[in-house]
Amino acid sequence: MEFLPLKVRGAYEIIPKSFGDERGYFVTLFDLNLFAQQGLQTEWLRENQSGNSVRGIIRGLHFQRPPHDETKLVRCVVGEVFDVLVDLRKSSPTYGVWDGVMLSAERFNQIYIPRGCAHAYCTISEESIVAYLVDGNYVPKAEGGIRWDDPTLQIDWHLKGEPILSGKDRKWPLLREFESPFD
Repeated sequence: MEFLPLKVRGAYEIIPKSFGDERGYFVTLFDLNLFAQQGLQTEWLRENQSGNSVRGIIRGLHFQRPPHDETKLVRCVVGEVFDVLVDLRKSSPTYGVWDGVMLSAERFNQIYIPRGCAHAYCTISEESIVAYLVDGNYVPKAEGGIRWDDPTLQIDWHLKGEPILSGKDRKWPLLREFESPFD
């Protein structure tokens, strides 16, 4: 299992080793000892999954305000998505920095998103399913977000045309209009 650091402090692309033959494949997606050796979260409370039936959907940029902030381990189970995180930690040397990883079911790769980061993804394939482990409980009152098209972030979503967004995701504030709750 490879842990590749991303531009955002504490974030990683994780590439597991897979073994295949004429019967199929075998892959280990989580190994407590390897994650602990990297100093990463090893205790997960929930596993979420979202299904998408069309290319060009953007879900996010979402986060949970402290004390309900979350670490996430995200992977694409079917298809391909471009997964993005933005550092919202005021004391972080990478505050306001974004990074993204193309996640695909074929590669089995994952993205590790530390607490204090906003998270989103854009569907690249016509059908996709995204699964993620989370180390906290969802609290609706703690939900927050940043606009997907924030001009200071200039995220390249790999879109072809206009995105499909929820009403809520269209209304999040820009980064400059937002007072970060994260130290």
